[in-house]
Amino acid sequence: MTDSLMEKKPLAGNNVINQIAFVVRDIEQASEAFSKLLGIPKPNWFLTGDREVSKVVFRGQPTDSRSKLVFVNTPTVQIELIEPNQEPGTMREFLDTVGEGIHHIAFEVNSIEERLPVFEENGYPLLQSGEFTSSDGRYVYVDTLNDYKTLVELLESAEPRDTTPPADVLTPLLGTNKVEQLALVVKDLDAAAEAYCRLLGVEKPSIIHSGPSELTQVVFEGQPTDAKSRYLFINTPLLQLELIEPGDSPSTWKKHLETQGEGVHHISFVVHDMDEKVKLLENLGYPVIQRGNFWNGKGRYAYMDTTATYKVIIELLERY
Repeated sequence: MTDSLMEKKPLAGNNVINQIAFVVRDIEQASEAFSKLLGIPKPNWFLTGDREVSKVVFRGQPTDSRSKLVFVNTPTVQIELIEPNQEPGTMREFLDTVGEGIHHIAFEVNSIEERLPVFEENGYPLLQSGEFTSSDGRYVYVDTLNDYKTLVELLESAEPRDTTPPADVLTPLLGTNKVEQLALVVKDLDAAAEAYCRLLGVEKPSIIHSGPSELTQVVFEGQPTDAKSRYLFINTPLLQLELIEPGDSPSTWKKHLETQGEGVHHISFVVHDMDEKVKLLENLGYPVIQRGNFWNGKGRYAYMDTTATYKVIIELLERY
């Protein structure tokens, strides 16, 4: 029983994913875009400290890596925007090899000294470490890319970080600023689910198979399709994770896997007026990529082509 309980203990000591971080080329543009999306005043960026302050070490070597940062708190996760300089670092490497997009998810830990060895023992080596610029704290990125299709950051703060959403919220673009879901496309659903359940210390959820096309009525790039897939949902305290393994029929998930490989596919917002919000985004220049009904008929979804602006596909969910 002891071994079983230990297996279910989250690697970070908790399973609260409290941050999604985007690497961007232009933080001014990204800040403007996300402020409109979330209905908040445009946040100001700040520059991380020099080598003496930030003490960044990337792949075992000290570096002059610095970044412009913006933190935006939402009712669920914190969104971080990062524009790195040209010096070696994981964000610079991501921008040069992958491009703009979601770079990592983060967990708060009481002690990096205690938690990092747990990740290393599970095959996830240290990638980069550094010190906070604006407060007493530190961070590490561990190389979890193969198993989790994104990096994991561990954050250790001397005092609790402020994650309170701004009080002066205006009208969010979609009528909500609550990020409901982070979804990843994977080649092997069972392997990815095992890895994530080990990370989060949870039981493996049931796998769902895409429903019959008469029910789902999926349209991808203007053409009806079966959009075959297997997927599952893992609930965490702030955010639902979705893992998707595409089948052989055409779909946005299959195209993502073929063109970009495994990784983050979309973030989701629940809306109450799907048609109105789809039209709104289309009028802003973000066409529908794929839309359809839930596998059980209890709702519908639409993936919008927002990657140019928001560095990720935005999914609209409407539940019945």
